[in-house]
Amino acid sequence: MEEQCKDGVRVTQGLTMSMQEFIAKIAKGQKAAKDLTWDEAKRAMKALIESEATPAQTGAFLVALRIKIESVTELASFTATARSYVPPVPIPRELGVVDLPSYAGKQDTFHALAGAAVVAAAAGASILMHGYDGIPGRPGSAAVLKALGLPIDLEPKAAADIVTRQGFAYLDIALYHPPLYRFLEMRQELGVRNVFHPIARLLNPARAASQVVGLTHPPHFEKTAEVLRMLGAPRALVVRGVEGDPDLSIAMVTKVLELRDERIVPLSIAPKDVGLALGASREMAGFPPEQRDKEAELLKRILHNQLQGGARDWVLLNAALLLYAAGKGSSIAACIPLARRAIDEGAAARKLEELSQEPVTSGARIY
Repeated sequence: MEEQCKDGVRVTQGLTMSMQEFIAKIAKGQKAAKDLTWDEAKRAMKALIESEATPAQTGAFLVALRIKIESVTELASFTATARSYVPPVPIPRELGVVDLPSYAGKQDTFHALAGAAVVAAAAGASILMHGYDGIPGRPGSAAVLKALGLPIDLEPKAAADIVTRQGFAYLDIALYHPPLYRFLEMRQELGVRNVFHPIARLLNPARAASQVVGLTHPPHFEKTAEVLRMLGAPRALVVRGVEGDPDLSIAMVTKVLELRDERIVPLSIAPKDVGLALGASREMAGFPPEQRDKEAELLKRILHNQLQGGARDWVLLNAALLLYAAGKGSSIAACIPLARRAIDEGAAARKLEELSQEPVTSGARIY
């Protein structure tokens, strides 16, 4: 590709015009804007990831796309292209690992999903959680996992090894896909999320056959299930989760879309449907960032079978969701006894201890 320099500015012939054309296509206003084709979206994503688009073009493209709202084809193509830049995390397929993205952060509730993942692992599931902890005012799962003593700076190979041996690990997206991480960080500069936030949720680093994806943004609910189907996901649960993470609520009905064998089925999950009492929102209440140790202590008490009530039930409910995603039961209700037994018989406490004693092979973040 020919490259010229004009007035001290690098101009890449062809690609710069292509980005201009892509921006023009998606930024013509509510009535005139058009969606990108699969190939156009692929070319645009390559230009962004490889830093071939100028900073002005990058910002314009991301904001225009947010205003237009990404199409199913665009999201699928963007995600497939982003996946192509990094190898899969090497977890054996026969392990049946569940992909668990955690990118929303929590402001009003505690990280039940962190405790649920440990319980599910204790009950026989294999789970790779990946996430990002950089949303201002909304601490992510990494903070509470660290307070629980679990490693959060694992290289992809080390994370794969721990999942294979112990059933659960957390993977920092900055250590797995540095280019994608750079665009997640742009939220602070732009002031709004961009298309890389849903891409991160759909990335599926281990190319797991089962995915549990959470979100709250209504335009992306059905669309996310359609994107996963277009990407060929064998099985997925798309959850209108609490504060955007893929966790079911103990205090109300949660909407879920289940994708299996290319069929998408809507579900409504209430605590009573799985044999649990309806809880109250206060039982899901979280902690301010400076009290992360108190949140970790709450989860430890639950995992050590030292606490009854709504907070424990919330962890049980979501552990059952993960066990169902892992194929350990025919329904979420059928997985509740598995999760409860893991806590009652001490397996969850032992799993937490095992995970906290894992040797850490950590990596430095690439910015």
